[in-house]
Amino acid sequence: MTEMLSDLITVLGSTMRLSTPLLLACLAGLFSERAGIFDIGLEGKMLSAAFFSAALAAITGSVWMGLAAGIAAALLLSVIHGLASVTFRGNQLISGVAINFLAAGMTVLVAQSWFKQGGRTPSLVGDGRFNGIDLPFADALGGIPIFGTIYRDLLSGHSILVYVAFLMVPLTWWVLYRTRFGLRLRAVGEAPEAVDTAGISVPMLRYAAIAICGVLCGIAGAYLATGLQAGFVKDMTAGRGYIALAALIFAKWRPWYALLSCLLFGFLQALALRSDLIEKYFYFKVQIQLLDVLPYILTVIILAGFVGKAIPPRAGGEPYVKER
Repeated sequence: MTEMLSDLITVLGSTMRLSTPLLLACLAGLFSERAGIFDIGLEGKMLSAAFFSAALAAITGSVWMGLAAGIAAALLLSVIHGLASVTFRGNQLISGVAINFLAAGMTVLVAQSWFKQGGRTPSLVGDGRFNGIDLPFADALGGIPIFGTIYRDLLSGHSILVYVAFLMVPLTWWVLYRTRFGLRLRAVGEAPEAVDTAGISVPMLRYAAIAICGVLCGIAGAYLATGLQAGFVKDMTAGRGYIALAALIFAKWRPWYALLSCLLFGFLQALALRSDLIEKYFYFKVQIQLLDVLPYILTVIILAGFVGKAIPPRAGGEPYVKER
């Protein structure tokens, strides 16, 4: 029983860490799409943030400088997406895809130019990356059977960005459903003409949502390169932006459901890393390759609409033209 609990905590701990970038990106897309701006460019924003956070952390030796650089890079791409989709009323999907292509090529090109390591950054050590932090009384409570073990070995010991990601869920819920800003943000995604009639700027609200999306994508990308791993490698987001979009649709654009759907995807990824446990406890062997592709298979199933009908915000994807 003790060994089984230890293995379960190991998998669940990996689930929390692997869910973190998905959850941050999912909440980023939630803000953007609730305001009527579809953002396929989550992947590109995360990738650019991952590179610039790792690059600045490697150059300065400060992970906080890296985090700021990652957020700034994602914000810049968000502004570009905002100009294309809000100001110039372009196709939001094409703009997002263009951002993904731009980030994929730019990060490798700049990494090679700066560091000459084949598109990688130097490995981050010490203060150049986010390390785990112990929660209060973790060691003292660790001796308590089950609950103390869970607190010490599962909930404690993660980097600060993991806790930020999970705290963002109730904060997002509160902002969207308990503040005037959230009410207006949801309204602009459903009936922007009504918001405009009330004398509230539709473009400003949409730019605010896009900016929040950029900040969250920046944190997600920075965590990938400076928390989950210790440096940047080519295409290290590995489709997480698209998985986050699938999780958002699966969650029907609701924060708490987004948490559950991201944990599901994170659990599948964690299970792929510990596939030996399936054979150990269930007495059959599963190919690692199958477990690796399960999150992507589930993404295709969700995006194809086989997991219930998800109705997006009514004005989503449509540029708003002010009536005269």
